[in-house]
Amino acid sequence: MRVAIDLTDEQFAQLNEKADALGVPAERLARAAVIDLVSKPNADFQTAAERVLTRNAELYRRLG
Repeated sequence: MRVAIDLTDEQFAQLNEKADALGVPAERLARAAVIDLVSKPNADFQTAAERVLTRNAELYRRLG
């Protein structure tokens, strides 16, 4: 399954910098981060999901 995400230019640059530092493609790092997020126990995932939803509430409202 493929998932597309929108990043700001700054976020994209940060992702690329971290991926370069680790010696992996940015796509692989992003995939690993998502897998790590959804693989955590439910309480950790719930906390992380709530944090993301809260931080991006305005974006989600505009897209909805």
